[in-house]
Amino acid sequence: MDWKIFLRSILTVTWKNMRIYYFKGPVMIFGLLFPLIMFLTFFIGRNLNLVLFFPGFVGMMLFFTSSSVGPLITPWEKREKTYERLVSLPVILESIIIGDILAGALFGIAATSFVFCACILLLQLPLMNAGLVLLSLVLGAVTFAALGTLLASPTTNNPSNIMMLSSLVRLPLIFISGIFIPLGELTGWLYILTSLSPLTYLVDLFHAGLNGDAVYPVWLDAMVLVMVIFLFVLSAKVIQRRNLVKGL
Repeated sequence: MDWKIFLRSILTVTWKNMRIYYFKGPVMIFGLLFPLIMFLTFFIGRNLNLVLFFPGFVGMMLFFTSSSVGPLITPWEKREKTYERLVSLPVILESIIIGDILAGALFGIAATSFVFCACILLLQLPLMNAGLVLLSLVLGAVTFAALGTLLASPTTNNPSNIMMLSSLVRLPLIFISGIFIPLGELTGWLYILTSLSPLTYLVDLFHAGLNGDAVYPVWLDAMVLVMVIFLFVLSAKVIQRRNLVKGL
């Protein structure tokens, strides 16, 4: 493998995705507006501790922004008949998948960082470990960008089908991931259910970086997210390669 060509193809796919898909309607609605509306609906009119719930809001924002680009790319490319042209170029499937993930991750990091910095400065919220928050941003963005790419892998050329599937997967996760109910207050089967969501470990990692009140060890949060990244990428590769073999 020529690594120079491999890296160049990844950057080319990433740049193409950034130019075309960042300002599509579904990305703006599900990536930016939806998490803000969800959190404001939950928070306004209730006497809640913003310091306690802010890590969950940041995690939810990163979750939605990073996973909103990927579900749109592949079905849109197939509908516009440009996917076949892309795979016929001197790039390999891994380049396309990594390029899609990078586009989603960069969008998530940029949007979430802007909201995060504004909240920290305007609301005077605590920031215990900036390095840990940065690690959380990068790991979380890549994890859920990979989820978005995986959700786009099923055989369809209709973006609305993928967006519907994406909503069916993403919406339940925000309610079982320690965003609206702190992890420290969960017990029994609710605690077990919450532990199955990768978003839980991102929120807990933000708790460690912002407030220092994480439930799990930092190394465990980071390790789970890295494992989930590999799982999502491998699954997306297997599904998309199978579709290419079948000519779908």
